[in-house]
Amino acid sequence: MNDHKPAVPVEGDGGLVRVRLDVSYDGGPFNGWAVQPGLLTVQGSLEESLGLLLRRPIRVTVAGRTDAGVHARGQVVHCDLSAAEWDGLRRGHDMDSGVALLRRLRGALSHTLRQLSGAVEVHAASVAAPGFDARFSALWRRYSYRVADTGLQWDPLLRHSTLWHGAALDVDRMNDGAERLLGLRDFRAFAKPREGATTVRELQRFEFDRAADGIISVTVQADAFCHNMVRSLVGSALAVGEGTQQPEWLLKRLNTRARDAKSVLAPPHPLVLEEVRYPGAEEMLGRALLTRARRH
Repeated sequence: MNDHKPAVPVEGDGGLVRVRLDVSYDGGPFNGWAVQPGLLTVQGSLEESLGLLLRRPIRVTVAGRTDAGVHARGQVVHCDLSAAEWDGLRRGHDMDSGVALLRRLRGALSHTLRQLSGAVEVHAASVAAPGFDARFSALWRRYSYRVADTGLQWDPLLRHSTLWHGAALDVDRMNDGAERLLGLRDFRAFAKPREGATTVRELQRFEFDRAADGIISVTVQADAFCHNMVRSLVGSALAVGEGTQQPEWLLKRLNTRARDAKSVLAPPHPLVLEEVRYPGAEEMLGRALLTRARRH
């Protein structure tokens, strides 16, 4: 019995099949997500590997671009293939085209990354729901960040994913300040604006929790994030936690709607994109259309 998933054309796109890929990566060796001429990037590596399989240039659309050094466990991208390309991935075998793509893409990524093999992994590949857009259909993105604020917690084995902070931090003070920023607001003071793009976002979660081992875990969730927004929020909250600033200072900064000399970015290496959440299949297109309208 042939149980492969039949190719479903993307509505209005000339018979193309929209494919969703769930991706994770170690951002340490890369110059961020987005393609940059002459630099190693996650997007460039993934597109080069897909190009090897499909024997043509291919572009992917990502749920959220990450900065240099930032990692991802739950990144999502989409790309468009012809129906023949999607079905041809099986090479005549009785298997799902997504399974075939995963197997072949792992080898292509290993070839592309060479000594960095394993730094980028694709965990799932499937035909996307009608109207799906990895970027615009997303309901929210959730990031995590780890901080060790005493030398007793400075584990050399985790130094590539944990901030070693030299001053003791007060978690209650940071939560007090962070809670004041929740809601739909203009985060221009905590972002590097892109020309023509809005800086209005809905910050849904901004929380600090000290675990039993003493490590502080940070959770930041929003409908979307501006460039440098998460690192700016965390960096500013650390100033509150160590007592340099009062909790209400975070809201005062927000209300200025301007970056200033006190805008400090937290280091990128502990930051991880953990999850991107999407609506049900029947709501994908509507969500994408609504988000595009808001962004523009």
